[in-house]
This record gives sequence, C-alpha cells and structure tokens, in this order.
Amino acid sequence: MAENSSHAGSCFCGAVKFNVTGDPAAMGYCHCASCRHWSAGPVNAFSLWQPGALEVTQGADKIGTYNHTPISYRKWCKNCGGHLFTDHPTMGLVDVYAAMIPTLAFTPGVHVNYQETVLRIHDGLPKFKDMPAEMGGSGDLLPE
Repeated sequence: MAENSSHAGSCFCGAVKFNVTGDPAAMGYCHCASCRHWSAGPVNAFSLWQPGALEVTQGADKIGTYNHTPISYRKWCKNCGGHLFTDHPTMGLVDVYAAMIPTLAFTPGVHVNYQETVLRIHDGLPKFKDMPAEMGGSGDLLPE
C-alpha cells in the first residue's frame, strides 16, 4: 500500500464518515472477551493506525465514546449505534474495525489475546497469548 493511499468508511447509517490515509501499523484478529462482547462476534478483525491517519470528515458530533478499560475508548455513531473505531491511548494507536473500511485489503498478521478465544482458527498466523511484547504484552505464543 502506498503512503498516500486513502480509504473511506462510515457508520451503519452513514451519518459519520471518515478517511484513513497511509498504511496501517498492523492488522489482525483480537479474541479478548471485551472485543467479542463489543462486536457481538466470536472474533474482532482490527486494523491499527497512527491517530493522525484517521480523519472524521462528517458527523463528529454524532460520535459517542465508552471507556470500559484504560486501554480502550470505543467509538460508535449515536444515531444508528454502528461501531466505528477504538482509541488505544496506551499503545498510541487507533483501531479502525476492518469491516468499516471496505476498500482496505485486509491482510491479518497476528491473533492477539488468543488465550481467550472461543473460535480456534487454523491459518498459520502467530497466536499471541495476550499481546506482542512491543505492545505491552508478554509476547508468549500459543499453539494453533
């Protein structure tokens, strides 16, 4: 992906629109109970970006925030309830849910919080018990 590439996304109803520009810092799957509960799915596909790569272009006043843990400030549209992204201030990154960026070629590189998985995935990607060491985790890997 080129540094000047840009991808548009929006909430479910289209009231909130945004762009991400450049390359994501990482892409993968999170298996933690918090992400599963928030996404209402067995796994959450993430794309992590530098905060400056994300620009809300419409409906910033319609974005709600819920802070369940100190590492996750989850954002959604107050109009339709559609999920948008999660600020991760301790990592200095923002997670724009991969499903919110339809033109992004999602190429996952890791599974994180795999110790909490409810859906075993056999794809050959590294399965971190929690998080990679450089992101504040143990860096321990688990078998598929």
